[in-house]
Amino acid sequence: MSTPPRAYLPDLLVAGGGVHEGAALSIAGGVVVAVGEPAPGFERVRMAGKALLPGLVSAHGHSFQRAIRGRTQVRHPGRSDFWSWREAMYGAAARLDPEDVHAVARMAFHEAACAGITAVGEFHYLSRDPVGRPYDDPELLAREVIRAAREVGLRIALLRVAYARGGAGIAAGPEQRRFVDGSAEEVVESAIRLERAVKGDPAVSVGLAPHSVRACPAEWIGLLAAEARRHGWPLHVHVSEQPAEVEQSRAEHGLTPVELLERLGALGPSTTAVHAIHLTPSDVEALGRSGTTVCACPTTERDLGDGVVPADGLLRAGAGIALGVDSHVQADLLEEARALEGNLRLVRRERGLLSPEGAGGRLDALAARLLGFATAGGMRSLSLPGGTLAPGEPADLVSLDLADPSIAGASADDLLPTVLFSAARTAVRDVVVGGEPALLDGAPPPGRPTAAEVVADFRRTMKKLWGG
Repeated sequence: MSTPPRAYLPDLLVAGGGVHEGAALSIAGGVVVAVGEPAPGFERVRMAGKALLPGLVSAHGHSFQRAIRGRTQVRHPGRSDFWSWREAMYGAAARLDPEDVHAVARMAFHEAACAGITAVGEFHYLSRDPVGRPYDDPELLAREVIRAAREVGLRIALLRVAYARGGAGIAAGPEQRRFVDGSAEEVVESAIRLERAVKGDPAVSVGLAPHSVRACPAEWIGLLAAEARRHGWPLHVHVSEQPAEVEQSRAEHGLTPVELLERLGALGPSTTAVHAIHLTPSDVEALGRSGTTVCACPTTERDLGDGVVPADGLLRAGAGIALGVDSHVQADLLEEARALEGNLRLVRRERGLLSPEGAGGRLDALAARLLGFATAGGMRSLSLPGGTLAPGEPADLVSLDLADPSIAGASADDLLPTVLFSAARTAVRDVVVGGEPALLDGAPPPGRPTAAEVVADFRRTMKKLWGG
């Protein structure tokens, strides 16, 4: 595909940190050229009745887990928590072949596009065959996930996960054999091969992801952090999602997971700590001091009973915030954003807890900040430029129907709070990634798989997995 230079003319435009009425967004070569008057000679595309916003970014997700949606909502006798959910997830992961991985990922990414998501960070740890052997092409499953994202039209950062063990002094169990790597060096080599393979596609990038301090020994994490810095890759790691993880880290290292990462030189502006829920005050300060991003995944965290990310304290300390759909129990970045604030309201029994200091009661201040987490915060987490539709940034954008019942009546003054706290996914009409359409008027454009094709393939896989 090659889209000619275009000037989009919506009723309302959110770009460069502000809301504009009657302004054009001019795009050429996959990047934003100008905001304001249409660029001379550009094809004008009138978007009457629509608002145009930066594309939403899911910085953390496991696309294969879309296959277990609805299959884990049961209370087990004696224990019904993250760990019982994990057993169900392992059971599904063990049965997916490469075609299944593609079908499930494409369903997950199609749904993401329909929700206005333009870029995803895929925390990819399903890398071997069901008995734990590498495929003839060791990157086969990663390639299938990347192919699924690009067919749908999304930007993807493939975060190659390192997984070594079941825990401190515990070998990986048979249910984890599809995840386990032979060494940290093997993981780095895998990421290098992937980077070479996708070199020609500017919408695909790679990174490294030691799964957690539970699943990786300290020497692995230190090496992977150093290699990520050397290659300019993002480094993502699950951090303090469960109290048991913190207890295990203290037992093995005498340190919390955050303290261990800090000692290993693994924190910093290119690092994302995923979840970061069960933190000590010194953990919060370390994450802020280092400029680490925390990726919160509130819909998954509430689904699993994980807890609430202390985002207010993290922001005060100086940490960045991004958002992710994680387990794909939902695919709605706006819901992630509103749940981040909403969960804190329930815990603190106050409102507006994530409002910027000095906002002075400005109507759009909190909403603008939440939108930033869902856009620029996600791009920064993936070590990608963009997220505000400022000139020079990638042309990743989403349009919303201002007549949709969930946001009808919104004006320039209240557009952001209306969208961030009330917009439904039905409002999403168009999605553009790098200047190329992924969704036009609510449907995939010609040349992309139709919704019916995506759903049919997914249903066949679900029938194979679950019967019925």
